[in-house]
Amino acid sequence: MSLYIRDPKVNALADEVMRYLGTKTKTEAVRLALESVLREAHEKPLKERIKPLQERYAALGPKDPDFDEKAFMDEMWEI
Repeated sequence: MSLYIRDPKVNALADEVMRYLGTKTKTEAVRLALESVLREAHEKPLKERIKPLQERYAALGPKDPDFDEKAFMDEMWEI
């Protein structure tokens, strides 16, 4: 089935997406763009995706404000 776009602005946008994605047809470009939008719509928000990482980081323990990173690295490298 072919794609027929009547609106000149939408047609120009489809051309631009086709060039950007490097597809051979507007139909393929529109399909990829629509799939991308739907994938993003079904994806968890960033806040939910990074929550497990934040919990793992918090489990490492409280951050010591007096910790001297430079002194620690110098000692490790025997400087």
